[in-house]
Amino acid sequence: MAKKKKTGETAVTFEESLAALETIVAELEDGDLGLSDSLGRYEEGVRHLKHCYSALENAERTIEQLTGVERDGSPRTEPFDDQPTSSDRSDLF
Repeated sequence: MAKKKKTGETAVTFEESLAALETIVAELEDGDLGLSDSLGRYEEGVRHLKHCYSALENAERTIEQLTGVERDGSPRTEPFDDQPTSSDRSDLF
């Protein structure tokens, strides 16, 4: 079950927020909305984008890396290291 977060008055899942964002982007790209409607949809899109980023950041914090298996068969894990590795450095180019 997807975790829900309150945005405004209703609880919205990550998937619902992402789908709404995709719809808003398509509407804005079509160019059929007036200026006022476009600005309103843009602001709504930004709220959905922030919600999605927040949900992804929370998910990353809860990921654990499987490092092996104990003798009793239980998994051995350690917290996921979210620090960039040397291969992730963009200053190499």
